[in-house]
Amino acid sequence: MKLLSIHLLLLSGLCSLASAAKPLNIVVLYADDWRFDTLGVAGNPVVQTPHLDKLAESSVRFTQNCVTTAICGVSRASLFTGQWMARHGNKAFQPWKTPWEETYPGLLRDHGYYLGHVGKWHNGNIPAEKFDYSRSYFGKHWFKDENGKPIHVTQRNENDALEFLHTRPKDKPFCLTVAFFATHAEDGNPLQFLPMPQSMNLYKDTTVPVPVNATEESWKRLPDFFDEKNEGRNRWHWRFDTPEKFQTMMKNYYRLASEVDVVCGKVLAELEKQGVLDNTLVIFTTDNGYYHAEHGLADKWYPHQESIRVPLIIQDPRMPKDKHGTTNDDFTLNVDLAPTILAAAGIPEPKNMQGRDIAPLYLAAKTPDWRTEFFYEHATLNKASFIPASEALVRKDYKYFYWPEQKVEQLFDLQKDPHEENDLVKDPAQATRLAEMRTRFKELKKAAR
Repeated sequence: MKLLSIHLLLLSGLCSLASAAKPLNIVVLYADDWRFDTLGVAGNPVVQTPHLDKLAESSVRFTQNCVTTAICGVSRASLFTGQWMARHGNKAFQPWKTPWEETYPGLLRDHGYYLGHVGKWHNGNIPAEKFDYSRSYFGKHWFKDENGKPIHVTQRNENDALEFLHTRPKDKPFCLTVAFFATHAEDGNPLQFLPMPQSMNLYKDTTVPVPVNATEESWKRLPDFFDEKNEGRNRWHWRFDTPEKFQTMMKNYYRLASEVDVVCGKVLAELEKQGVLDNTLVIFTTDNGYYHAEHGLADKWYPHQESIRVPLIIQDPRMPKDKHGTTNDDFTLNVDLAPTILAAAGIPEPKNMQGRDIAPLYLAAKTPDWRTEFFYEHATLNKASFIPASEALVRKDYKYFYWPEQKVEQLFDLQKDPHEENDLVKDPAQATRLAEMRTRFKELKKAAR
C-alpha cells in the first residue's frame, strides 16, 4: 500500500512537471481609441465593463500604462515589434521596417505556435500568409455578411475569434490577437459612433459628466499654432461642440465599449470551457488614449495624459494568488508587451526589441529596478497645421513637451496640475528642472532610434 502511495505521488509530480512545462497560450484583447479610465474597475462612473472588471480580479491592472506614440497604426507596430516608432519606421499606417522574424507573432509561429489575428491590422495589408488564421477588416461599424445581411464590426470580431478557438489544432500552443475596431469612430459618418441596436438602452437615462477642462479656456491655453485647422479641433466640432452632441457621442462611444466588453467575456468563457484558461496569458490593452473634449480637442496624437495613457490588464497563470486583483503604478509601455509575451513563451527576445518583460513586476520576489520616465514621439500627419509632430519626456511628477516644427517647449507639474493647464516653461523657478529635462529628453530620444 505504501509503495502504491509513493508511486501515485511520483506520478502526480511528473504530471505537474509536464503541465508546468506546457507552453503558455497567448490571447491579446486589443481595443481601439480607449483610454485608461474607460473601465468600471478604473473608476469610470458611467461605462459598464463587467467582464473586464472580472478579469481584473484575477489579474494585475497597470494604472500608469502608456503608449510611446498615440495613433492606431504606429502603436500597433510598436505592439508587435517591441520598438519605438523611430526604430520600426512606421510613422502612420504603412508596414513597419522591422523583419517579421523579429516580431513576437513571427517568433511565436517559428516556435510552433498556431497564430491568429482577427480584426484591425492598419500596417499596410495584413501578411495573411504569415498567419495560420487571419481576418482583417476595420474602418466602419457595419458590414454585410456572406448573406448580404448587416453585421456589426464587433460581432464580426466575436464570430472570428470564436471560430479560431473552435478550429485551432488542440496539440499546439496558440496566439490569438483580437484587434477590435471599436471604440474607434467611423470618421466619414456624421454619427461617428454606431453601436448595435440592442445596446441603445444602455446609458439612455444617464448624464455623462463633462471633463473639467473641456472648456474654451483650456483650448486657448494650447500653443498658438493650434487653430481651427487642427484636426483635433475639427473632430471636436464633429463630436463635442454642443452639450447635446457631447451626450449623444459619449453615450454611443460607451455603448461600443460595452459591446467590446461582452465579446471579451465570451472569449474568456470559451477559453474556460475548453479547459485552457489556466494555461493562457491574457492581455487586455488598447492602442492609444482619447480626448473626451479635454483641451477643446477630440481623438489623440498629442502627449497629454488623456491621449497617451491606456488600460493594461494581465492575467498570467504563473502569477501568485496574492497578486490577483492588485494594481501596479509603474510605468509600463506598449513596447513592453512583445518581450513580455516572448518571455512567457520561453523564447529569447531579439536584440533590437526596446521594451522590457513586465512579468518580473508581478512574479519576482524582489521588485526589480524599473523605469521612472520615458520618451514619447509622434510624427507630423499631412502637414503641421493638420496634426503637428510632438515629443515629450514623461515622468510621474513633471512632463516636458517639445513641438519640433515650431520649436515650442512646455512644462507641466503633474502633481499640482494633473490636467496640464498651467505651462511652467517660462517660470524662472523651473529653470534648473527645465535644463535637466531638456538634456534627459535628448538622451532618451537618441536611445529610441
